[in-house]
Amino acid sequence: MDFELSKSQKEIQKAAREFAKGEFDKELAIELEKKHEFPAKIWKKAAELGFIGIHFPEKYEGQGLGVMENILVAEEFCRKDSGIGAAVILGGFAAENILRFGSDDLKEKFLRKVALGEMLCGGCFTEPDHGSDITRMNTTAEKDGDTWIINGVKTFITNGCLASFFSVLCQTDQEVHPSHRGQSLFLVEADRSGVNANEIGDKMGVRMMSTAEVTFKDVRVPLGNLIGEESKGFYHVLEFFDESRILIAAQALGTAQGAFDRALSYIKQREQFGKKIGHFQVSQHKIADMATKIELARLVTYKAAWNFDQGRIDPKLTSMAKMYAARTAVEVADEAIQLLGGYGYMLDYEVERFYRDAKITEIYEGTKEIQKNTIASALLGKMK
Repeated sequence: MDFELSKSQKEIQKAAREFAKGEFDKELAIELEKKHEFPAKIWKKAAELGFIGIHFPEKYEGQGLGVMENILVAEEFCRKDSGIGAAVILGGFAAENILRFGSDDLKEKFLRKVALGEMLCGGCFTEPDHGSDITRMNTTAEKDGDTWIINGVKTFITNGCLASFFSVLCQTDQEVHPSHRGQSLFLVEADRSGVNANEIGDKMGVRMMSTAEVTFKDVRVPLGNLIGEESKGFYHVLEFFDESRILIAAQALGTAQGAFDRALSYIKQREQFGKKIGHFQVSQHKIADMATKIELARLVTYKAAWNFDQGRIDPKLTSMAKMYAARTAVEVADEAIQLLGGYGYMLDYEVERFYRDAKITEIYEGTKEIQKNTIASALLGKMK
């Protein structure tokens, strides 16, 4: 059992850290957040340097690496800035559906452009009436000659108003029971007639990302836009979640580490009652707890990534990583604010923004309650 990163992984980690240090300016981050503006220039630079789609095959402009390398980049980006980091690493969100299940034609047309920073994408799974329950879909796709006709509404869609294409989960068989056995996954280009996206409004955090409601009204896509097998869409999406939840765990991990870094630096400098507050035992206990939680989150997140790269699918482990890392991000960022006191509540000191950005990691890609359901189901098995 080897807990050490490989030489190449350490080099990727270092490169990501140096890129973030050079590009993720604090004042720029505050400006982008206030404007609710996507960091497009930084995203394109990241793509040019190979950070986007690092886990794509080389023939699609990736580096042929694994989930482990992808999350190392995510961790470093979010450690430097929780907002810019999240926006950049999720620019290619749900492209893995094309990577894992799409036809060679779909891969050729879309993966390369994601890796080159020419296209953002999004996953359309959540619906207004069903939330985290994707076993039932009101969005339908009906076959009509050489096309599918899609109708429905998806909500809380990351990159919704900026994406060039979406992976859309639809009900294609209305009669089958249980209903999730009749779902299929489609690639839908954002510029097709009948596709409309609208921002859902101001958010607590991740304000640099577009979060939208996407509607599909009589949208026609060719039969070749089916991703994977017909009626297997639910299972394809579940497998995608096993990968994407590791990425969200890494986002949470980096956010926690970034908040911790700032709190640690502050208590080493801030003086109260005639000495540095880092000398007070209460401060020392706080940072000890914070560092321990981060290390545990890192271990389970890295293990989940390593396990996936071995070709094993383990929903229990990925849900553990996502749930624990997300909780760690929220708790560590909260304590960081507490350590900074009044300054921690101020925008200029960053930790309040890290706190706001941390919370979403407990919600998207399945709430913490959904993760607990998955973990419990794996532990209990089928009970009579």
